[in-house]
Amino acid sequence: MPAAGSGRWRAIQERLGERPSLPGGQGRVEAIDLARGVAIALMIVSHAVSGLLGIGQVPEWGMVPIHLLTKLSSSLFITVFGIALAVAFLPKTNAPDWSRRRLKLMLRGVEVLFWYKVLTVVEMLPLYGPQDILDTLVYQRFPIWVEILGFYAIALLWLPWVLPLWRRMPLWSRLAAPLAVALLAGWLERHVAFWGIEPLKAILVEDDDHYTWGQLSRLPLVMLGLLIGEGVLRCQERGALRRRLVPALAAVGTALLLGFVALSLPGLDAALMAVARNTGKHPPGLAFMLFSLGGALLVLALCLAGGARAAAWLRPVTVVGSDALAAFIFHIVVIFGVFRLLLEAWQVYSYPQVLGIGLALVPATAAWIALTRWIKARS
Repeated sequence: MPAAGSGRWRAIQERLGERPSLPGGQGRVEAIDLARGVAIALMIVSHAVSGLLGIGQVPEWGMVPIHLLTKLSSSLFITVFGIALAVAFLPKTNAPDWSRRRLKLMLRGVEVLFWYKVLTVVEMLPLYGPQDILDTLVYQRFPIWVEILGFYAIALLWLPWVLPLWRRMPLWSRLAAPLAVALLAGWLERHVAFWGIEPLKAILVEDDDHYTWGQLSRLPLVMLGLLIGEGVLRCQERGALRRRLVPALAAVGTALLLGFVALSLPGLDAALMAVARNTGKHPPGLAFMLFSLGGALLVLALCLAGGARAAAWLRPVTVVGSDALAAFIFHIVVIFGVFRLLLEAWQVYSYPQVLGIGLALVPATAAWIALTRWIKARS
């Protein structure tokens, strides 16, 4: 590479190594809350349908396009998790109080772990006996609808220790890391037995016999989120969010979706139905991830393009995204604690009815979060 090009490359690395911050000391980016809220809203609808009716009872017109769109939620949720880490914590890794901030993240992980176990019991009570629940609580088996909380709990216990290392990595290695880790996780899942300990394999890289979100297999999404989060910080500083980052995200998302189409032809209809039925979700398959991540990046681009105005227009969704843990607790308790356990509403309602319940749960969750905040402020 010519010397001038090398100089520009070093300059980019140096700028990304600086301590970025939001303009005016702003602590939150509402567009990120909106994107997280969209992910949780799609998740709530999916959980209502699968938890009260079952995927096998959903008509084809419900699978594609309605249930198909909910497959964007997991990739969007995990990517936004990485963005939030980059925006709120990555700039502080060189600060004198980083150890306190690291502890804050880890304590949040302990809190999420607590609610993961509580909600595991809530999810399983209508379905399983005490021994099955106890086995799940000690990682001999895994729940389904609340398992993503287990991923976040463990991730929040170890990611704070590597954030300073991530910031010190050269730009080229940060850009290459998501693909490298994805390939490594796929190889480990296919070729390494992890000493015959299936739960360990499921937690790290996922396993065909367990419904889990692997720490390594989903880490590339977190890394992608960290890169996007750095881009958000830089573009916010330079007022270039809509000119640079949004078109780039939209272009990458579109390319991934086109890759899914190319991979699926000539059986595109069957491929869409397979994704809607979770084929390739656990462990992650290429076709599923092309569709899920491509759609997630397009949603993220739209949220960032809309900015604070879109967040205000879609205020209930933004509120849901501003407190993901409270939103998760509320909708799981309502679906499994109220409907499934107390009302014995398993396969009682039609698909349009459970879909309506899922859609109604989104503003209800926002109202619950707003109410608890109002009570806390008053007290």
